[in-house]
Amino acid sequence: MAKGGMGNLMKQAQMMQANMQRAQAELAVTEVEGQASNGLIKIKMTCKNEIKKIDIDASLLEDKEMLEDMMVVALKDTFKQIEEVTNTKMSGLVPPGMNLPF
Repeated sequence: MAKGGMGNLMKQAQMMQANMQRAQAELAVTEVEGQASNGLIKIKMTCKNEIKKIDIDASLLEDKEMLEDMMVVALKDTFKQIEEVTNTKMSGLVPPGMNLPF
C-alpha cells in the first residue's frame, strides 16, 4: 500500500472515531420514554441508561403486584427504545459489514 493510501486510511479512521465520540455524546443526552398500560406508567431515560423520571398513575398504587409487573413492562419498553435509537444513530457511522458493540 502506498504511503498516501495509509495516510488516507488513518485520516478516515480518525474521522470515524471523532464521529462516534460525537454520536455517543449526543446519545448521553438523548431521552426516550417507555410506558406500560397506555401510559399509566412512564419511564424517561437517556440513551446511556440514566433514569430521568418515573411517572406512576395514582390508580396503580393500591395493587402492588400489578404495579411491579407494569414497571417491568415499562422498563423493557424503555430499553427497547434506547436500543432502537442507539442503533439508528450509530449505524451510519460504521462501514457496511463492520458490526461494533454500542
